[in-house]
Parts: sequence; structure tokens; C-alpha cells
Amino acid sequence: MDTSLILQNISKHIQLTPEEEAHFVSLLKPRSLKRKEMLLQEGEVCRYSTFVTQGCLRSYTLDDNGTEHVLSFAPEDWWIADLYSYFSQRPGTLYIEANQPSEVLQLSKDSQEQLYQDIPKFERFFRILIENSLVSNQQRLLDNLSLPAQERYRNFCQRYPSLVNSLPRKQIASYIGVTPEFFSKMMKKMLREQ
Repeated sequence: MDTSLILQNISKHIQLTPEEEAHFVSLLKPRSLKRKEMLLQEGEVCRYSTFVTQGCLRSYTLDDNGTEHVLSFAPEDWWIADLYSYFSQRPGTLYIEANQPSEVLQLSKDSQEQLYQDIPKFERFFRILIENSLVSNQQRLLDNLSLPAQERYRNFCQRYPSLVNSLPRKQIASYIGVTPEFFSKMMKKMLREQ
């Protein structure tokens, strides 16, 4: 199990001793996912916070018509979870699926709570992650309420530069809140304007 990427991710916010690193790593559960394999289904309780070491995951919900609404993507070096379900330990509303073959490291809710006891600085680390997620989600909500689709697409490109050319257009359209047909017309117009 290669833990170098997750340890680098953590070191952006807190510094660990070699003993603390070893303890943290001992709590991780590696998992391999095939393309389109589900990590979490709507109605399940999210028991893990998941870190992507290779590949890409996405979280989404389905409306009553079966239309997919993408909430987020998690490329390499990103964390993902159904936060409502993870913190409340109640059935969730999100699907989390591998967009491509992926390798992930999972930290259970119980292990995370244990980490807070054993290595209190992890509370700071996860607080920073949650704060960043909250700020990002609020900005995305405001963007969806006030910005035209082209600006929302530009924001997507800034947020996920590594994914712009690797994701299906249908998923990008869903993320920015437009239909695939509108997205296609918008992209043609943007190309003409360049």
C-alpha cells in the first residue's frame, strides 16, 4: 500500500512524527475500484472517508426523473464522502462511483474518532478539510445562482484542471447544471469566440 500521497496531503496542514505517521497508516484500508464500480449507494450509511491515490471518483444524486446531478469529483489527492451520512451515521443521499479504475485509501469513522484521541492534531487537519469543503460548496451554490453557464464552466476548469479533457461531457454538463445539449452548443460557441 503506497501511502506517500496521503501523507503529503496531510503534511500540507499538520506535521506528523514517524510514529504518528505509522499509527495513521495502520488505520487505513486500501481498496481498488473498477470503472463504474460503486463505492457508496443512496440509502447506505457512509462509514468511510475516502482518499483517492489513483483514478477519479464522483458523487452524485438522482432526481425523480432519473437525471443525474453531479455534486463533486475526487481526482488523485482528493478526499470524498457523503458528509451528511458520514457525520450523522444515517442513510445517505449520494452515490459515489469510480469514473475510472481507481485506488483509494479509506479511513473509517471509528478510526477517525480514535485518531482524535491518539493524535489530537488530526482534529485540526479534518477541520481544515471540512472548512475548505464548506467554503467550496457555498461558492459553487452562489455561482450556480448568479453566474452564466460559461462562467460556471470556467470555474470547473480551474477547480479540476486535470479532469477537463478526461471526463465525459455529460458529467461536466451535470456538474455545471446544464443539459448535455446546451453544453454542446455552449462549447461550440466558446470555440468560435476563441
